[in-house]
Amino acid sequence: MPALYAETLGNPKDPCIFLIMGLGCQLIHWPDDFCHALVKQGFYIVRFDNRDIGLSYKTQQSVSAKKLLFKMVRFQLGLKNTGACYTLEAMADDCINLLDHLNISTCHVIGASMGGMIAQILAAKYPHRVNKLGLLFTSNNQAFLPPPHFKQLQALLKRSKSNKPQDIIDQSVKLYQIIGSTGYINDSYNRKIAQLAYNRSYTPMGVLQQFLAILCTGSLLNWDKQIKQQTLVVHGQRDRLLPPKHGKAVAKAIQGAKFELIEEMGHDISPHFIHHLSGLFGHHFKS
Repeated sequence: MPALYAETLGNPKDPCIFLIMGLGCQLIHWPDDFCHALVKQGFYIVRFDNRDIGLSYKTQQSVSAKKLLFKMVRFQLGLKNTGACYTLEAMADDCINLLDHLNISTCHVIGASMGGMIAQILAAKYPHRVNKLGLLFTSNNQAFLPPPHFKQLQALLKRSKSNKPQDIIDQSVKLYQIIGSTGYINDSYNRKIAQLAYNRSYTPMGVLQQFLAILCTGSLLNWDKQIKQQTLVVHGQRDRLLPPKHGKAVAKAIQGAKFELIEEMGHDISPHFIHHLSGLFGHHFKS
């Protein structure tokens, strides 16, 4: 069982919200203000580093970036890919193992981007462990959804021009300028988080491992059809990494799911939208 690093906030006696972050992102990419806003609403928060990222377990195997391009085409067409060390199903199992370790029998779940994909599997595969489900700028990866815009995908997978810390941090800041909420990008905040992420753990191979896991998992449509929990799907109108049709496809596939489109929001949790997002999810879990 991979060892995962986790942090908790709030009162353990309060209802738990389990936060699952996206591709290549560490637990610190759940903004402190977002977490504290949920704590103030009466929730106990668990956030953690997925395998291959942050302070969690690292896979000792390399991934060829060139081979990913071929797998991306097959993925887009709904064709099966193989060759990953693990899939998103295994990452959902990681979540259950962590909840067991923390003695948390049931929880609400918020998953962002890749974390939302894991959350869909988690809710379907372990329905007795998930009370309500919140999904943020995510997809179910069914065939023929609009692909990420080239500029955004390139920025996500691009390596920095050197291994110097400053270049790595600059590349992270540039990434959020490209995928983030246009008009509400806070470079100073993003630089602070990029610096902290680099200091905690710089593992570019982990991003490729996780991306390969997505490609080799494929469509989540069959998982979505099994989800019975009340579900809120939130997406940004300006998301160019996973365009809004991805979120709409998820909401359509999950019985009774509600869809909320936020104008001006991209593929990030900008400080500008924290109050709105924490309110949406808090209300969903309490209602």
